[in-house]
Amino acid sequence: MVQRQKMAAELNGSEKLKMKALVFHKPKDVRVDTVNDPKIEHEQDAIIRVTSTGICGSDLHIYNGMVPQPRPMVLGHEFMGVVEELGTGVTNLRVGDRVVVPFPVSCGKCHFCDMQLPTHCERSNEKTYGPEGDIIKGKGAGGALYGYTDIYGGVDGGQAEYARVRYAHYNPRIVPDSLTDEQVLFLTDIFPTGWAAVEWGEIKGGETVAVFGCGPVGIMAQKAAWLKGAKRVIGIDIEEYRLEKARAAARVETINAWDTDTVKMIRELTHGYGADVCIDAVGMEAHRSTAEKVMNVVHMEKGTMKVLESCLAAVRRGGTVSVVGVYGSPYDNFPLYKWFDKGIKLRGGQALVQNYIDLLLEMVVNGKVVLDDVITHKVPLSEASHMYKIFNDKDDNCVKVVLKP
Repeated sequence: MVQRQKMAAELNGSEKLKMKALVFHKPKDVRVDTVNDPKIEHEQDAIIRVTSTGICGSDLHIYNGMVPQPRPMVLGHEFMGVVEELGTGVTNLRVGDRVVVPFPVSCGKCHFCDMQLPTHCERSNEKTYGPEGDIIKGKGAGGALYGYTDIYGGVDGGQAEYARVRYAHYNPRIVPDSLTDEQVLFLTDIFPTGWAAVEWGEIKGGETVAVFGCGPVGIMAQKAAWLKGAKRVIGIDIEEYRLEKARAAARVETINAWDTDTVKMIRELTHGYGADVCIDAVGMEAHRSTAEKVMNVVHMEKGTMKVLESCLAAVRRGGTVSVVGVYGSPYDNFPLYKWFDKGIKLRGGQALVQNYIDLLLEMVVNGKVVLDDVITHKVPLSEASHMYKIFNDKDDNCVKVVLKP
């Protein structure tokens, strides 16, 4: 970046430096384009040269049009890299530091950040923040998220050669040189998200935890459940290659929901009671039949809440359902009566990454957890558009993609 700054000075402002970035244009249309380099816009900004960035299941919600985005935008909320430039207000980092960046953008000082609720930061999402939580109407959303639509701040993401990191005095964490990118990249999102799901389950030790979804977040939740002291961890999915990855990476029992009555099986495995904690790591883009898709149109719903319904059915009385799969639509026929009758504790939301990342980084450093064993594809940024399609279509046994700018 220093060399690029010299080039910029030579241009006398008449031209802007350019970089490559993965840009969303419309549903199913993402391309690696040439765009303007990011620049320091606030004294607490940093510019990093991105060395690794992941494609997340949440990115597919934008790719598939489940979460609307009306204009081109650089995607990606899982990224890390090397500090190239710092605003004058950032004193805890130095140029050359290698950092990993949490996906929520948080100021660290507002009312909600003081309450240890960084995803609800009231300063980071200047466009649509508010108390309503009505993302359907595009107003009253929470704090900003990198590369996750105008609803969540319109902040360009990190599937790019360079990225602007906001509030760099608070959010990025320095990475030890002894660790590879792949060992720590998932501290940006999927491991803290899996950890949050288990944390919200209030596991004390000895519980049975059923994780619906064996994608990257589900597998991370399974790893977290073991670390928290679960006695039994069960992974559920409809794709055999993901169940195989869960067995290998998280050492869990698995249920193939395509050909098994999952709720019945979980009850059989728990003496008829149900799991102590059920985690929904799938969200609204669970598999749907044609009839279900038709009913979605009739009810003006996006996706389905069938996995959440399964969690509410499979959890024991007085148990906890933890939701980290994304939902972006209201749904008719929510089983409120079942929640009430069973006395179920229901928790969910975006992971509070800043609250957990230091502890989780220490676990990686000490070898208590391995995160890079979910990676199935590592490719140049130039192949990002193709890999979005592969990941979305569940081709080539794709579980997790890492892009190298």
